[in-house]
Amino acid sequence: MKARTLLGAMALVVLSLLVWELRWVLLVLFGAVVLAVALDVPISLLRRLLPLNRPAALAVVLVVLVLVGWQISNLLLPEVIQQIQQLIQLFPVLTHRLASLVSQVPWLHELERQLTSGTYWERLQPLGAQVLGVAGGAANTSIQVLLMALLAILMALDPRSHQRLVVAATPAFYRARMATLLSECREALGGWLAGMTLSCVVVFLTTWAGLALLGLPLALLSGLVCGLLTFVPTIGPSAATLLPLAVALLLASPVKVLQVLVLRLVLQNAEAFLLTPVLLKRTVNLLPTVALMSQLCLGALLGLPGLLLALPLVVVLQVLCEEVLVRDIMDRWDGR
Repeated sequence: MKARTLLGAMALVVLSLLVWELRWVLLVLFGAVVLAVALDVPISLLRRLLPLNRPAALAVVLVVLVLVGWQISNLLLPEVIQQIQQLIQLFPVLTHRLASLVSQVPWLHELERQLTSGTYWERLQPLGAQVLGVAGGAANTSIQVLLMALLAILMALDPRSHQRLVVAATPAFYRARMATLLSECREALGGWLAGMTLSCVVVFLTTWAGLALLGLPLALLSGLVCGLLTFVPTIGPSAATLLPLAVALLLASPVKVLQVLVLRLVLQNAEAFLLTPVLLKRTVNLLPTVALMSQLCLGALLGLPGLLLALPLVVVLQVLCEEVLVRDIMDRWDGR
């Protein structure tokens, strides 16, 4: 018994080390699963409306996505590029404002002196090597995204074969239960993706319209950033608010800053406490503490990709915990 326990512990340690070494491969695989589920939602809807097989429905969905993306790019991309150029031109103004702020606050002036001293400069020098690695990291990320998209298309083309593969790797007594778990995970993840996509679009349009009504420059760019960062709850909306606030601080009066802040607080709370719960009430609703801790942990371990995929992973893990840990283990544990 002790030998078997020791072998089991060693196998668990080896498996944990293997998973850690392959963490980027597993991250790409899970990202592909998320994209495949995102594709499967419109594919399933299209097949219920039209007599199409899965390859034909997938081709229609991909063509529609390309055409819609092309039209949106033609409509919004020129203005977005123009506003990005305007934002770059605002950096000297921001530097001047920060310099005047530093000169007025004593402790900020002392911090500036310490940062420009030799000791702190030597500590900051290793950051140069990290900055030089950004280009290589961007190229690696592009390859991972392309691989993720290819895997997602292959999975969406024949999801049942992949599901049967996972079920076949499960012990015989649990295969029927595993098929049910996969179906529930897919339903929860698909519902979460659909709800968050609709929430993202609503936040983008309302923020764009609100900032435009306030007469704030770069309204489209600010609305786009706020909408995209809706996919990163808790952290994303708060970080997205910094852009319109900075623009209001640089180009407008303090009254305009207050108006932008009130607008973002109203929209952010409406999205967090009204829109998102209504959209996700039939699928999954994450506790804010669970969402925040998952983002912090995966962001610290895996960087930006881990931060972006933290919420989909927690959606799947929540379903597995409710069904396996609670119902299959805890509810049947009589304590004898």
